Amino acid sequence: MENSSETDSKQLRPGLWQTVNERYPGVMITKTDFVPLTRLKKPLSESRLTFVSTAGVQPKGTLPFDTVHPVGDYTFRRVPSNSKPSALEIHQLKYPIIGAKRDLNVIFPIERLQELVNEKIIGELTPNFFSFVGYNMDAERLEQTLAENIAYAVEAEKSDACLLAPA
Repeated sequence: MENSSETDSKQLRPGLWQTVNERYPGVMITKTDFVPLTRLKKPLSESRLTFVSTAGVQPKGTLPFDTVHPVGDYTFRRVPSNSKPSALEIHQLKYPIIGAKRDLNVIFPIERLQELVNEKIIGELTPNFFSFVGYNMDAERLEQTLAENIAYAVEAEKSDACLLAPA
């Protein structure tokens, strides 16, 4: 069995769970396994990329996220990757959105990712990106429901790489 320093060196972010527990006392997330790094099997310029964000961005006219529930909203929204920022809106009360209303790309870089495809830096984008509200206080429900549902959705899009971004 590897010691924790050997395991930590293989993680994307060594000590992640300890950091979470220090910042959010009472949550006490325990994780005995680690999240491995996975190298791309082909160049990014030949890869299909998806994007997952905690920004609470969604297409206009879709069911709003529940931003007032005390433990959060454990659903996600599909955001067509060919969307224009003007077709999207933010349902989020837990962070200031003034800058994002001026330029959505500061928290949900949809146009920047489209540009990277046009410049052939990224091969292609999945048909959909995924967004949810990052304020979720039930760690088990976050992992066992929301994270798993998003993982299945990402897998169904046949993505080679996934860009994850907090808001």
